[in-house]
Amino acid sequence: MLATPGHAQSASPVREDAAVDRTAEGLVTRPSAHPVGQTLDRLEDLLRAHGVTIFARVDHGAGAIGVGLAMPPSELLIFGNPRGGTPIMRAAPVSAIDLPFKALAWQDEGGATWLSYNEPHYLAKRFGLTDADVAPLAPLVALIEQATR
Repeated sequence: MLATPGHAQSASPVREDAAVDRTAEGLVTRPSAHPVGQTLDRLEDLLRAHGVTIFARVDHGAGAIGVGLAMPPSELLIFGNPRGGTPIMRAAPVSAIDLPFKALAWQDEGGATWLSYNEPHYLAKRFGLTDADVAPLAPLVALIEQATR
């Protein structure tokens, strides 16, 4: 079962912000003012406008419907910039499991929309990198957060 905001399994002390919840270690979840599809449309538009490559968009809800199951809307966007990601993957090859960067827009049982992503400092910790190594991810985080407003 996925922990929903307000029912965090563990918290990361990276940043104190009442509008942010961490549903798993290293995962940041922000409320979105828009439905799932529109949240990712907004993010995709922002990313493209900043020259970020969109690698894939996965509609988990549609996949569930395709096999006769029901689930609330949930879509994953996979994106990045090889100029930023390649140095990270060269420093820690296994970091490629979490790169390109991803954002998950999802709807909880109450109908609220959330946008979740990996906190870059957590990735640094996870893969033994420095904050400077993951600094290229900061602009992506800013765009993710902008898409929720």
